[in-house]
Amino acid sequence: MKAGITITGPVATEEAAGVVRRPESAVGLRNRRWRSLGLHAILSVTALLFAFPVIWMVISSFKSQDEVASVPPTIFPKSWLLSNYSDAVHYIDFGRYTFNTALISSLVVVGTVFSCSVAAYALACIAWPGRNAVFALALSTMLLPYPVTIVPLFLIFRTLGWTGAHDWHTILPLVVPAFGGNAFFIFLLRQFFRTIPRDLLEAARVDGATYLTTFLRIILPLSRPALSVVALLAFLNTWTDFFAPLVYLNDPNWYTLSIGLQQYKSQHGVQVGLLMAASVLFVLPIVVLFFAAQKTFIRGITMSGIKG
Repeated sequence: MKAGITITGPVATEEAAGVVRRPESAVGLRNRRWRSLGLHAILSVTALLFAFPVIWMVISSFKSQDEVASVPPTIFPKSWLLSNYSDAVHYIDFGRYTFNTALISSLVVVGTVFSCSVAAYALACIAWPGRNAVFALALSTMLLPYPVTIVPLFLIFRTLGWTGAHDWHTILPLVVPAFGGNAFFIFLLRQFFRTIPRDLLEAARVDGATYLTTFLRIILPLSRPALSVVALLAFLNTWTDFFAPLVYLNDPNWYTLSIGLQQYKSQHGVQVGLLMAASVLFVLPIVVLFFAAQKTFIRGITMSGIKG
């Protein structure tokens, strides 16, 4: 204490307890820096190994067909062909396929967020008999791989007349199931909803708010990070899906980009440079979306696992 200045906080506590901090020795500081440098080097090499296929795809998108097939392969092209991108867009109906993929992905996102948020709210915030049993049953559906369920799902959609269609009905098997919920996303949202204070929900009930009002005015505004994670993951899964569109889409006018990329192999031989350019354009929206929503994504994932 000097001239009326009072020292409080951890420093004062340590002084009162007689704790004396010793400066770190030069050897210890040097060892800690070397460990940090080695850890960063290992992480950098690992990240480079995982990113190498993407880097090779981007570089190959600027190569000519002869350079792509050259042996030994060249790392960088001798002449950077920007025309590969313009040719890739016109090689197939790239604009139509992009619109179809964006439309299907958007509808799936709407259906997934709506159905999963309602189901998670009922399982997390409303007490009713058999709630835990229903939640366990929903989680058990995650044990079934998609190839196992594809046959019964196809039979159901065929009975409804959605398979073999050559109009907009052909996308219904890809969109309608999203409005029935997803076990993983229900689990994710349920974990987040359980972190919301019960006192807040009880106060709303005391004020006369119904379950629907509580859901719309309290739960949803507080759950934006978790809802953003669900929307982002649903969009990524649908945008990159190849198997389901291959099974259900019969009208070429409703093909998605994942099926459209297959046409680079089936039409006029394999055009590797054009295929790589189209693949870069296919992946680019996903990369931009992820980096734009990175903070929200990490926050939502972290907060969804706070409470079991």
